[in-house]
Amino acid sequence: MTSATQDTGKQAFESFSQGLATQQWDAFLDMLTDDFSFWFPAGPFQGSNIGKAKAREFCQYVAACFPDGLSITLDGVTSNETTVVFELRSEGKFRGEIYKNRVAVFFDVRGDKICSYREYFGSDGKSN
Repeated sequence: MTSATQDTGKQAFESFSQGLATQQWDAFLDMLTDDFSFWFPAGPFQGSNIGKAKAREFCQYVAACFPDGLSITLDGVTSNETTVVFELRSEGKFRGEIYKNRVAVFFDVRGDKICSYREYFGSDGKSN
């Protein structure tokens, strides 16, 4: 594990969490490489997605699904030379319905940017 990798990952996660809470995504999007890719497990962005423009579309989709924001409780962080993983609980209202989930978010780091993101979740959306 390198301190720089973990520092970059944590900075990106703070911007990501702020985006979830406030729908202000610019700080997070500014941390992405031009060839950024992400993998999401469900919905219209299920599977692999490539490019910052696609990431912006994803953030707009999240904002539409959670117009009042989504709160995050961080349960753990682990990292190696290239990847930082965040275990968290999320809570909010998904299109007006109570939403709770457990999530693992992976940020792959290149230099001082995030080049890849993967998210995995698995609760029933009502418990955490």
